Amino acid sequence: MDYGLIGEKLGHSYSKDIHEMLADYRYDLCPLSKDEFRDFMERRDFRAINVTIPYKQDVIPYLDGMDDNAKAIGAVNTIVNRDGRLEGHNTDFSGFLYMLEKHGIQVGGKKCVVLGDGGASKAVVAVLEKLGAGEIVIVDIRKTASAITYEECFEKHADARFIANTSPVGMYPKCDASPVDLRKFPECEAVVDVIYNPLKTKLVAQAKELGMIGVNGLEMLVAQALYAVEFFLDTTLEEEKIDQVYRKIYEEKQGDAEAGQ
Repeated sequence: MDYGLIGEKLGHSYSKDIHEMLADYRYDLCPLSKDEFRDFMERRDFRAINVTIPYKQDVIPYLDGMDDNAKAIGAVNTIVNRDGRLEGHNTDFSGFLYMLEKHGIQVGGKKCVVLGDGGASKAVVAVLEKLGAGEIVIVDIRKTASAITYEECFEKHADARFIANTSPVGMYPKCDASPVDLRKFPECEAVVDVIYNPLKTKLVAQAKELGMIGVNGLEMLVAQALYAVEFFLDTTLEEEKIDQVYRKIYEEKQGDAEAGQ
């Protein structure tokens, strides 16, 4: 494989379509079990890859170096093989930042809740810190050194004004699920879900019903892909391409959904 995506389950992924619109190369989806993942990384038989759930932190021991952004976040979603040397980057940071700026979402000085404590969560938290969030609360299904439980969140942080979902709850094919009931957060102004399949998660749909800003993860996916292509090919692309590809993918996937595909 020259270029592609590794992860555990990739049946929901739009990354092949997006990369092949952004660049002139074949982009393969490569689902890997834990054992297959270790063999794949040890072989290093690729030019450049993206990394998704659950391997964004697991890839780090296989790398020869990481840029400052990836080091600060502690997770990698983009790896470039430069003559056998594996270099790690994180374009989730730039993708999430793009999405907030595109929709005029202000987090400075506000209490922000981040659902999930994996690799994507770390990039989201780094962006919120950069933008001066007043307080950042990480929530996960079990209490850890960095995360509180959902029950504790509902009890102590119902005054949150921004919520980001980085958990897989609500992702295709379990589209009827939602990580939280937004009615528990009456002061919330905006909700961002990094999930992009389905195009409108139950969480985002409820946000809009309640008068909040609700944004799904497709724009972030396209934006981080564009920034990944720049690393893959050591080039610079026009940022306007993000919106062009986003609109094309959205129309195609919406048409597929309406056709029952």
